[in-house]
Amino acid sequence: MNLQPNRFLAALRAGKPQIGIWITLSTAFAAEVVAGAGFDWAMVDMEHSPNDLTSVMGQLQVFAAHQTTAMVRPYWNDPVLVKRLLDVGAQGLLFPMVQSPAEAASAVAACHYPPHGIRGVSSSTRANQFGRVTDYFERVGEETAVLVQVETRAAVAQSLQIGLTKGVDGVFFGPSDIAADMGLLGQPMHAEVWDLILHAARALMANGVPVGTLVTDLAFARSLLDQGFTFVACAVDSVILSRGADAIVATMKG
Repeated sequence: MNLQPNRFLAALRAGKPQIGIWITLSTAFAAEVVAGAGFDWAMVDMEHSPNDLTSVMGQLQVFAAHQTTAMVRPYWNDPVLVKRLLDVGAQGLLFPMVQSPAEAASAVAACHYPPHGIRGVSSSTRANQFGRVTDYFERVGEETAVLVQVETRAAVAQSLQIGLTKGVDGVFFGPSDIAADMGLLGQPMHAEVWDLILHAARALMANGVPVGTLVTDLAFARSLLDQGFTFVACAVDSVILSRGADAIVATMKG
């Protein structure tokens, strides 16, 4: 059998907007609740949730039965962790806190086999259907999304160079950490934060680099897509649950 194309990556390269959801509840059952909703992509988070390799794999198995492209945010660019996440079938990775083009290049290298990178080789993994995908080694490099996250003013200042690093498929702005770095902790929607992000994002888009972010204000998320952002996450599973629960209690006790 042949390696299946990465739908998310194909859409990014075609400039087709993609809406996503953040997956933090760390169980396959919770992932199954949202997997059939119709999101273009899902980001299984390891940085700010209690996911481990086994729970991530279970969630990837759930999403494999649906059209949503499942990717993972590791807690850091640890090449050993990256290797294992790719082996269990992650179709893309979002690397947090990338501060420079050199760090972006390091992230790319972790995702590619030699001679183009440093990923370790196994002939039988979930990713290659335990050796049944005959063109896996030839094609997986071009079918794995490598996304890098800029989260500080220093990184935003270098975001164009980061985005133009060979092998980077998209730049993701982290408004919460950018806000914190600007002295606006807890204010990710502050106008000064978005003035900074949008200025950098326009330069990236003008140079053909796909740009993404996470915001849960749906009107604002829609406006970002209208402005040329290509991949925008507009929901977090735990936030959907907590806000829904709060709204029910407020209605019943109000």
